[in-house]
Amino acid sequence: MPLRYFVESFTMSSVTQVQASAAHESDSPKPDLRDFSLHELEGMVRESGERTFRARQIMGWLWSRGAESFDSMHDLPAEFRGNLKQRFDIGSIARPHVARSSDGTRKLLIRLRDAEDIESVIIPTEGRTTLCISSQAGCAMGCGFCATARMGLHRNLAAGEILGQVMAARCELDPGETLTNYVFMGMGEPLANYPRLHRALTVMTSDWGLGISPRRITVSTVGLAPAMDRLLADFPVHLAVSLHATTDEVRDRIAPINKRFPLQVLIDACKALPIARRRRITFEYVMLDGVNDSSNDAHRLVKMLAPLRAKVNLIFFNPFPDAGFMPSSRERVEDFQAILHRGNLTATIRESRGRDIAAACGQLFAERNPAAVSLPRSEAASPA
Repeated sequence: MPLRYFVESFTMSSVTQVQASAAHESDSPKPDLRDFSLHELEGMVRESGERTFRARQIMGWLWSRGAESFDSMHDLPAEFRGNLKQRFDIGSIARPHVARSSDGTRKLLIRLRDAEDIESVIIPTEGRTTLCISSQAGCAMGCGFCATARMGLHRNLAAGEILGQVMAARCELDPGETLTNYVFMGMGEPLANYPRLHRALTVMTSDWGLGISPRRITVSTVGLAPAMDRLLADFPVHLAVSLHATTDEVRDRIAPINKRFPLQVLIDACKALPIARRRRITFEYVMLDGVNDSSNDAHRLVKMLAPLRAKVNLIFFNPFPDAGFMPSSRERVEDFQAILHRGNLTATIRESRGRDIAAACGQLFAERNPAAVSLPRSEAASPA
């Protein structure tokens, strides 16, 4: 299978290309203005006979003020607003269906304009509120421990749809609550949708966009080695690599991407990454009972990551129907962590959030019927 299946080249730099992409990925007859970069908007503004500063005005309305109509952009000339209305659309996202967990986590089921459904998660913890963002509708990576894999890949999300999750989440915050961190750990493989991820990150981190510090953003990948270097060269965000195994035999089984980028290839790629000083690569490790949680696995992990500036997040497996795996016991996870610590490897245990609404790590699976999104409480929170 060709590499381009996993990583698309980022060459979209003209209004025409954005229009073609929008027509392909949405049933709207007009391109979505939220998919445009500032440079593209400046070109469009010049073509319309306006001065280029109008592009920044439009971006301000879209992202700082959350405008959902051209009529609200009252500091633009009326004729120009009419021109925009004829040629473009503003792809606002419908109010999501929200499921609330007993621990304060909120899962947002978002229906897109072509009736695809995606999920985002607001995760409040002490001192921060994190938004978990989806980059695709479904996923093609086929990881056995992840419910999203059961959907298969429906399609890539456009940049406006990725960014729309941020805007939708902001509307669902509790009084006094503010989003502080953003993680691309929702549905899909972000680096397999790199052109749109690039556009979304550009808007998120630009002063003319959402103005979010890259230090507040983490992009997770199952291990698309060729694209990791490119991401960090383009954006100084945090990188999280879904590792989950210490042998190719096990990783081939639970994360099929390993057959294309085996462990040694992945680790070598990580060694070559341009990691800034005082930063580390986070390696995510889902603890599966009797699969990858032995003492030997822990010792191999110490040896594997020794050459890297790394930290490990040990994640409790969160069950979903017919998963075929069981979570490791807390005692086993803590013993595993202790071995990593003795090997001078930083390791934390990520506590599950939102399990009672099927919003925990690995449980996202967008259903067409909002009432069916959440597992029954007894099933979602079943013990090991």
